[in-house]
Amino acid sequence: MTTPLPDALFARHAPRLERAWQACRERHCWSPFPEMPARYPDSEAAQAASQAALDAMLDQPFTLAQPGITGWLGYPDLPEVSPYTRRPLGIRYPQSDPDALFEAASAAISAGWRQATPQQRVGVLMEIVEQLYVQLFDTVQAVFHTTGQSFNMSYAGSGVNALDRAIEAIAHAWDAMRQVPASATWERQFGTTPIALDKRYRLMPRGVAVCFACASFPTWNAWPSIMASLATGNAVIVKPHPATVLPMALTVRLMRAQLAAAGFDPNLVTLALDTPAAPLGKVLVRHPRAAIVDFTGSARFGQWVERNAHPALCFTETSGCNTVVLESCDDLDAVLRSLATTLCMFSAQMCTSPQNLYVPRQGVRTPAGVVPLDVVAQRLAQAVATLIDSPARAAMILAAIQSDETLALLDTLQAQGAARGKVLLAPAPYPHPHYPQARTATPLMLQLTTAERDLYAQERFGPVSFVIACDDAADALKQATSDVRVAGGLTAFLYSTDAGFIARAEDAYAEAGAQLTINLSGPMPLNFAAAYSDYHVSGLNPAGNASLTDHAFVASRFRIAQARWPRQA
Repeated sequence: MTTPLPDALFARHAPRLERAWQACRERHCWSPFPEMPARYPDSEAAQAASQAALDAMLDQPFTLAQPGITGWLGYPDLPEVSPYTRRPLGIRYPQSDPDALFEAASAAISAGWRQATPQQRVGVLMEIVEQLYVQLFDTVQAVFHTTGQSFNMSYAGSGVNALDRAIEAIAHAWDAMRQVPASATWERQFGTTPIALDKRYRLMPRGVAVCFACASFPTWNAWPSIMASLATGNAVIVKPHPATVLPMALTVRLMRAQLAAAGFDPNLVTLALDTPAAPLGKVLVRHPRAAIVDFTGSARFGQWVERNAHPALCFTETSGCNTVVLESCDDLDAVLRSLATTLCMFSAQMCTSPQNLYVPRQGVRTPAGVVPLDVVAQRLAQAVATLIDSPARAAMILAAIQSDETLALLDTLQAQGAARGKVLLAPAPYPHPHYPQARTATPLMLQLTTAERDLYAQERFGPVSFVIACDDAADALKQATSDVRVAGGLTAFLYSTDAGFIARAEDAYAEAGAQLTINLSGPMPLNFAAAYSDYHVSGLNPAGNASLTDHAFVASRFRIAQARWPRQA
């Protein structure tokens, strides 16, 4: 069976694309994909096939024919070790010369991708999304065994939700491009002489984009970034984190195959590998042919990228201190249960996980009276302990720890917290019921005052949180928004029954640039970011300069060139 031409692909996927754009305009709940693995078509067979495919890849070379291959990289140079089995994947990937990748990518743009209509490019990309869905469990297995996410989160967060974000980026790019007409006739009178000009407008790509994928959620940020660049006519060099190469290697291989099947140069998408001992990131960012840089990862390197990417466009999401202000509530137990769930989810290895919980020193107002700070802290710690009191439940919620560095951080912070505050919860490994060797840790929770700001006023990546005593509610809000402005913040959470305080907090968080959730409790995870509805990152504080997904994320990836000439009578 031959793959339809790009125009036919667009026709096939146009209804889904327009439905996605409707969701983007109206910001409502929609997805074309089932959110639970069991609802995937023929799920058991698909999961079994993906497990067999993964087993066949272990300790083998990864087939990926791309330009400039100079050698092969695998363990131990690449620290790609399953957090569940603690065994290296042993997959060896081709390493290519960066200059060769940039040259091939530039040539691929000129070989037909730039000349293709926006409709044709979008049709191809919507087909790629469809094929990523067809092979979704391959990605799920790769994410599971590199990041430490639970299977369900690998499917939902790094699978279907990442696909939704990819479609969202395509939809925004499609809308931005179709605002520009292909041609126009312009007429004006100059004195007594009428002038008529025909004009043609071309959408021109910036060039070659470099996309950095992060270690803990490689697909969720990378897929929309790749789609935004490709849709607007650019090529993409994908730079995975050395510990989580497989999800992006699978992505690149599939995209290359689909581009070739549609009649385009597969070198529009290539893979650039490096190792912790010989990092390549700065070389790629500073390369003279780098026109766009998408970076997701640490604040330290992200800030370097922002300072050094010029003249390339730069889109970043880094890290921050996500805050909670707990001033008053109607049902403290419900609030604490929701906070406990969110603090535990994927061991807080998510950019939206809350970290710093600010509480007035006198306590939290409830209908039954003021609950003292110490009691609030103890009850929150108990809510966390109850939530993960069995290995089976802990495995579903906490999953596994992606890096040994996180375990070392927990040890260091526990010692510092014990010396300068109170340890509410001490971390400990829990026995995973299916993977006895899994790298695991229960959460660390510390109770501190604002005098220990040096301990908590930066992102502490992993299952660690701080309950921080403040002078009063106003001080709690001041401290929390200061975290956002200084260290960055993606999300923020507020609990209050005081309408005036809520209004002041909404203003303060808006000025600081954190996306605020107010008085939410119940089964929905507090930090869930909904595609087509939630703007992920504001771009207003050090946590990043771009948002998934708005027009600003896509529209500047292309520019407009025009030609004009006198209209012939």
